[in-house]
Amino acid sequence: MNVLKYKYSTCIALLLSLSALSNARADAALDIGAQVPDAQAIKEGLFPEDQCKELEANGFKCMGVKASIRYSLPAASFQLGSADVPALLKKQLDVFAEVIKSKKGSGRVVRIEGHADARGTPEANQALSQKRADAVKSYLIEKGVDAPMLKAMGVGAKAPKNTADLFSGENRRVEIGRQD
Repeated sequence: MNVLKYKYSTCIALLLSLSALSNARADAALDIGAQVPDAQAIKEGLFPEDQCKELEANGFKCMGVKASIRYSLPAASFQLGSADVPALLKKQLDVFAEVIKSKKGSGRVVRIEGHADARGTPEANQALSQKRADAVKSYLIEKGVDAPMLKAMGVGAKAPKNTADLFSGENRRVEIGRQD
């Protein structure tokens, strides 16, 4: 009886630890850098519950769903003061468009966050980050994604990626993730 009680409490402690670790990671965005991501990896990251559905459709039991991933596209992708979508970012967004289009009619919403570095006033940074998010949304719509599936939001310089250097190019970015 004591052995079972010990194993049970150990399992609960382990689950709580894993849950805390999972929640800590949920706030961080995965930086995909200068690489063009794999569509399957993006699909599994944005829509992890689909894996459970596939398992269940094949007669297996799903034991849980991991949290969806938020992606940071790429560090320093935007020029100073610009909301023009650079060529590398377009190549990366093409993969996201392919994945998001496959979810048409699902009711799912993908959030696009525009970010700025600390140059300029808070008002100017807010406006610029919104323009960046809107530019990415427009590009995805041009590639065939339904507009209602996308929510563009500027956050200014309020959430820097590089907190040690608020003026770093890393802070000029767009993050894409699920709107849950």
